Amino acid sequence: MQKFWTKRAFAGTTPVRLMAVGFALAAMLTSPVQAQDDKMTPIPTPPQPDAIELGTGPLPGAKNPETWHKQYGSHFARNVTIATLTPFLPDPAKASGAAVIVAPGGGFRTLSMENEGWNVARALAEKGVAAFVLKYRLIQTPADMDEFEQSMRQMFSGSAQPPRRPDPDEMLASIAPQLEDARAAFALIRKRAAEWRIDPNRIGMVGFSAGAMLTMATVMAGGDAKPAFIGNIYGPLMSMEVPSDAPPLFVALAADDPFFANAGFGLIESWRAAKRPVEFHLYEQGGHGFGMYPKETTSTGWFDAFVRWIGMHGMLKRVATE
Repeated sequence: MQKFWTKRAFAGTTPVRLMAVGFALAAMLTSPVQAQDDKMTPIPTPPQPDAIELGTGPLPGAKNPETWHKQYGSHFARNVTIATLTPFLPDPAKASGAAVIVAPGGGFRTLSMENEGWNVARALAEKGVAAFVLKYRLIQTPADMDEFEQSMRQMFSGSAQPPRRPDPDEMLASIAPQLEDARAAFALIRKRAAEWRIDPNRIGMVGFSAGAMLTMATVMAGGDAKPAFIGNIYGPLMSMEVPSDAPPLFVALAADDPFFANAGFGLIESWRAAKRPVEFHLYEQGGHGFGMYPKETTSTGWFDAFVRWIGMHGMLKRVATE
């Protein structure tokens, strides 16, 4: 681990509180704000024939099996205990050689597999980018749907106890399984790069909310993962120590995001101070969790902007991969 994961790096209330919010309160924030009363409906686990197990093992101590539900017209996974990676490969005729690992959000308690996973990956593949949806392991929640919904209502209620300020080492330990899954995803893609017609030096990562936190953690942890570029889509924008070789960073956030829009833009300032490339889109409206949902706000433009941005950085130049 690099020095990012030190007590000094987590000193100060704002970064810790933002991460605590992400871990403890964001499980239902991958939805349109105006539809927060949409009820969860259990559904059978959908077939995932192309999903590849990452070999990081079952989640230690997990008792509840993976289940799925539908909410806001979209598919969500819960109690994921085995991490997988699902490839969405472009037509070879327009494949650029670039690849992106897509990390859905859900507060580390659910995963917005459709809105922030499959739909993003399909759209990237249409642009010639190989995309891989990371279904990472999650914090266990009640197996019963009614109990789960009740626990989430309590978490969001005004009477709920605010999350305590966690110890930085404890915080790191709490995302250790997810970080291991992300690193394993990079290793798998690089191992099979020739088969999938991917340039191993052009593999990036984009994450949403909690997935954005995981994306930033993957960068700061260092080691072999080393994304070529990263996207932070409505994740917390806390200040941090930026590695001298940090990848180009793309950030998209709505100014009316009720969770991460009012705590400053320390992440942007940190990247600029380190003289590393950063692009920041602050949309007037969009709330939290807009993802690929069709909305009448300009926040829906984040995807096209992201693709143009990675193209500006030379990631979409077609290179022979034979």
